[in-house]
Amino acid sequence: MPASAPDFVSYQEFIRRVAAVHALIAAACAAAGRAAHTVELLAVTKTHPVAAADYAARSSLRAVGENRVQEAADKRPHCTAPTLAWELIGHLQSNKAKLAAQLFDRVQSVDSEKLLHHLDRAAAELGKILPVLLQINAGHDPAKFGADLIDAPRLAELALTKKNLRLDGFMTIAPLGATPAETTAHARRTFANLRSLRDDLAPRLAVPLRELSMGMSGDLAEAIAAGSTQVRIGTALFGSRPTPA
Repeated sequence: MPASAPDFVSYQEFIRRVAAVHALIAAACAAAGRAAHTVELLAVTKTHPVAAADYAARSSLRAVGENRVQEAADKRPHCTAPTLAWELIGHLQSNKAKLAAQLFDRVQSVDSEKLLHHLDRAAAELGKILPVLLQINAGHDPAKFGADLIDAPRLAELALTKKNLRLDGFMTIAPLGATPAETTAHARRTFANLRSLRDDLAPRLAVPLRELSMGMSGDLAEAIAAGSTQVRIGTALFGSRPTPA
């Protein structure tokens, strides 16, 4: 299990930061004509000690996000909050699908037919229904994981045939640009693409597809303007990530 970083934030500082992020969410929602409660704050605890997950639970956040299956396997047994949900937001290899189905309450990074098959089989063996999001490369970024937009309808249709999976919606990560203005433009385009995909598919497939997991610290406002229902925030809550040993 990762050890606590010597400069890890105190709980009091964490609470102050949660309030600050909630204020940003509320302001972005107000600007977009939305209610603040329609956007969830997902605390991203990757590379931080297990105390980060405990902080999230103590502050009444519903869930935390982790990028790696093995890191969550090391940390989750030591978390003192049994009701805290854990969501996988990092790339998932199919050979780790079984462990991911055991560890996580939702997998956000499903991007292939193969992974759908593996997760469905693993969930069936566990006797559970595993909620998933389809990760879509809505910004057409070759550096990012995710299914192509053109493949998303077929992937969604397949997901809905899996008896042990529940398709909640979609996730995406916006590309970075060479300048702040370019990064903002990329974010707006990416998030609009994902929203359009959901709005097209939900009535066609007769499922809500309510969840749009999009937006991080730098593009939170653009994501919320486009309809994000969950923003994934790490550094703004917990500080800089520890340097791996």
